[in-house]
Amino acid sequence: MEETFPFHFPLSASLLSLLSTLLFLLDVVLDVWAIVSLYQDEEYVYMGVLIALLLCSSILLHVFSWIWYSDPETSTDKFVWKYGLIGPLHVFQLGLFLRFASLVELSLRKVIQRSDRFQEGVAVYLKHDLSVLRLFETFSESAPQLVLMIMFTMQEQELQLFTAFKIAASLMSIAVSVLFYHRDMRDFIPEDQKMGWSSSAVFFLWNLLLITPRVLAVALFASILPCYIAAHVLSWWALLFLWAWRQKTDFMDTEGGEWLYRATIGLIWYFSWFNVSKGKTKVKSIIYHVCMGADMVLLLVLWFWKRSVESARMSPLPVSPYILIGGLPVLYITGLLVKLLYYWKFHPNCPSLRFETPSVELCRVGAGANVLVETDSADIGRRNGADKRMRNMAANFYY
Repeated sequence: MEETFPFHFPLSASLLSLLSTLLFLLDVVLDVWAIVSLYQDEEYVYMGVLIALLLCSSILLHVFSWIWYSDPETSTDKFVWKYGLIGPLHVFQLGLFLRFASLVELSLRKVIQRSDRFQEGVAVYLKHDLSVLRLFETFSESAPQLVLMIMFTMQEQELQLFTAFKIAASLMSIAVSVLFYHRDMRDFIPEDQKMGWSSSAVFFLWNLLLITPRVLAVALFASILPCYIAAHVLSWWALLFLWAWRQKTDFMDTEGGEWLYRATIGLIWYFSWFNVSKGKTKVKSIIYHVCMGADMVLLLVLWFWKRSVESARMSPLPVSPYILIGGLPVLYITGLLVKLLYYWKFHPNCPSLRFETPSVELCRVGAGANVLVETDSADIGRRNGADKRMRNMAANFYY
């Protein structure tokens, strides 16, 4: 039984946090480069759509970031709070830079000198919140941006090697973002139940195999029927949003924040499954994958039919349509099989989840749950928002 703060912020985590900051800055640079490239190519429509995607995603992330800020814990935070800059920084879309700056400060303290347990706890909370924000960014910015990139590529008569590399790298980057979330969830289980790198590799693979055909199918449909893609996205998002509401999620501290979270979950579900509540997890996952698989096949059939009807006036594809129409469903089915392998061989069975509060008893989460969460009933009212988010996401992940 842990009697002190159970999380550690090892040197490896500090170095990974510094690397994550560099990748975040690189992502910003690449976004600017993409906008400039489209401007130089005089692709003003694509440029406008890309700017809109980046702006909407940034606003969404900064709303969450602003809501989640509570007390200043680092010298960087204290300076910002002292001069009343927390609001302006988020209004001008610089809140994530502040979060990364705070994490870099704690990471450098860990590298240069030994930090105390309180600083390690703050670093864990910061790292977790940033992981969730980057996950939101992945499916509100990176995945739609990749769809846009593939749409643009479909208009070219030849698939260049560099373009193919960018598409593959973007798909892997999305899967890596989901993997980082998976690695963060490992912090909540004891050392003897830790998942090895083999589990992370399998987790990465099944996400890559499931997300790739989904993104490609949406992009192919959008490339040939662009006037219908908005209706498709909004229709699915509305249904998925209602499904998230029906699951009675409990992630945010306010009712308005919870509705925003459910809307964001609907956007994530458009591309990938993400468990957000307790209950019959397997049933919900099966329903989701059956619906998304059927929708993917429908998108591919409509795309193939439209190209066949209007093939005379359309440019040749850089990839054979028969490879796409047959290969993407195979990839999706393979991803489902690898996912089953992960849950059969690698996912922890009924782990005891650790949190900041020393536990006095182990209780089951919901009726028939398989996850044990350490709780202290006397401390329930004193949990801060970050602790609540960590608890709920970990419980849902290991359910």
